[in-house]
Amino acid sequence: MNQLPRIVITGIGLTAPNGNQLDEYRNNILAGKSGVTTIDTHYMGELIAGCCDFDTFQYQKKKEVRRGTRAGSISIFCANEAIKNATIQFENIDKSRVGVYIGITEHGNVETENEIYNISQFGYDTKFWSHHHNPRTVANSPAGEVTLNLGITGPHYCLGAACAAGNIGLIQGAQMLQLGEVDLALAGGVSESVHTFGIFAAFKSQGALAENDDPEKASRPFDVDRNGIVVSEGGCIYTLERLDDALKRNAHIYGEIVGHAINSDATDFVLPNPKRQGECVQLALNKAGLTPNDINIVNTHATSTPQGDIQECEMIRKIFGNSPNTFINNTKSFIGHCMGAAGTLELAGNLPSFEDNLVHQTINVDNLDPACNIQNLVINEPRKVDSVNYILNNSFGMVGINSVLIIKNYKE
Repeated sequence: MNQLPRIVITGIGLTAPNGNQLDEYRNNILAGKSGVTTIDTHYMGELIAGCCDFDTFQYQKKKEVRRGTRAGSISIFCANEAIKNATIQFENIDKSRVGVYIGITEHGNVETENEIYNISQFGYDTKFWSHHHNPRTVANSPAGEVTLNLGITGPHYCLGAACAAGNIGLIQGAQMLQLGEVDLALAGGVSESVHTFGIFAAFKSQGALAENDDPEKASRPFDVDRNGIVVSEGGCIYTLERLDDALKRNAHIYGEIVGHAINSDATDFVLPNPKRQGECVQLALNKAGLTPNDINIVNTHATSTPQGDIQECEMIRKIFGNSPNTFINNTKSFIGHCMGAAGTLELAGNLPSFEDNLVHQTINVDNLDPACNIQNLVINEPRKVDSVNYILNNSFGMVGINSVLIIKNYKE
């Protein structure tokens, strides 16, 4: 049996609530800088949220922004930044051999809600409904907007996988490269969630929406006073290449994808199943041929919900409890929950650890919940370690979908 090609990350483009390039984002994380603030929302007023501040017109004309979607603008910005970061001479490559694979939580809610709000100002007269509505709300729109912007004629689609979607976008891109379907993959995840009031209203009705007098303190995984999710937008798209192709052009390699897994809880619409989550982690380890003790960083999915954080910690304790070289952290404490972009942004926050051997901290843990007290949990200050060779990234989503990704520190 032929060995599958090795897949590496050669470029990163992102926008997060606390940064728009990898260096800025990482530096703000190590400095303990939160990006969580507030946003005014239809019907609900001012709410705590993580909002991005990038130059929408850096890669788009005003007409394109008006016609497209917020998720599309985030995707276009991140894809262009990823290509630039990878130092790819994009004008010289075969665009039919480029694939775009973007994970999303949901798409179309922002546009639909806004259109309904707009026509409500005119007695619900549908003549005021935008004729751009249909292309804005089809499920492939964000990925399709990237192909329009960059002239890509290879395959594009979005992968709807709730909050596990970012990892799954990367997994799909890696698999398509291994199958030889494309020669370059733009893969990751995006979220436009803060621009829809519905997600805030739903979490609030579930008792799962974060509240705090200080927005920067609202996202607090593992803290005894955590009270819910901070809804955030953002995006992170990677350039993925086969290792041989990356070496031929002397590309900088951020890491190698060596293990991944996706499974389903099949138990509840909302409540997670830690047993199935653990099975997903173990499956990824098995695929990579690794033991728990080989993993140096586990980036948790923990969203600051009372029960969800405890369940994930119980699962991690069972698998990594006897792994003295495994350190645990959480990136949502800085940026909130970026939904479809969560996995990719959280991975990006940890990838520089391969070079600086710093495990970034979880902030806002003022009073650690005893039920979340797990070995080597890094809180409030970064932790210097001897080396970082493997990072494992957890992302779990509603309707019981789980994804795990393992990245190796590539060394020749």
